[in-house]
Amino acid sequence: MYQDLTLVSHHLCPYVQRAAIAAGKLGVPFTRETIDLAAKPDWFLAISPTGKVPLLQVTNDHGQRTVLFESAAIAEFFNDIAGGGLLASDAVARARQRAWVEFASGTLSEIAGLYSAPDVTAFETKARAITARLTQVEAQIAGPWFDGDAFSLVDAAFGPVFRYLDLFEQAIGLALAADLPRVASWREALSADPIVAGAVTADYPQRLHAFMVAKGTEISRRLAAT
Repeated sequence: MYQDLTLVSHHLCPYVQRAAIAAGKLGVPFTRETIDLAAKPDWFLAISPTGKVPLLQVTNDHGQRTVLFESAAIAEFFNDIAGGGLLASDAVARARQRAWVEFASGTLSEIAGLYSAPDVTAFETKARAITARLTQVEAQIAGPWFDGDAFSLVDAAFGPVFRYLDLFEQAIGLALAADLPRVASWREALSADPIVAGAVTADYPQRLHAFMVAKGTEISRRLAAT
């Protein structure tokens, strides 16, 4: 049905990661083309409606190419062509999963606000907001995955969220998910999963650290101090 699926990516993009995790879990083969978002290629700008990654180039058996954008749509496309294993069959349960995928996106936005915070006050406000969101998630986790024994698109969406928490904890001692045992167990399961781990390159932690240091924000100062 499809001759080629090319996922246009960036080394650090969490939304690329969720799409890659979904494809990996479903066994959907794809190639990955990594670009520099600070110097976007002309060919990319010509086909991307938003100028953002991920972008999926889909080539069918007739050589016709279609461009898909937005990570949720790409992850669901992978799910559809693989038989639907990462979303519930029940309509209500499926809608709930989609809602929590969106919640993961909102949490990533709060994290971006944290590492972009220019001063201590803004930084601490964002830190509290992230903890509040994770506290809401705590009550929803069935374990070992978000909805129990079956890995879903919700798990794929939150895997990249926890990579940021790893850096914050290890580099500056900022624990945003303290006293949340279900979140802790879920994070551990995601971290140990080879597909989730393989969604980034081996030098991802170093790249993320360097990105944060270069921001010139409150977190940059805290990282530099350590």
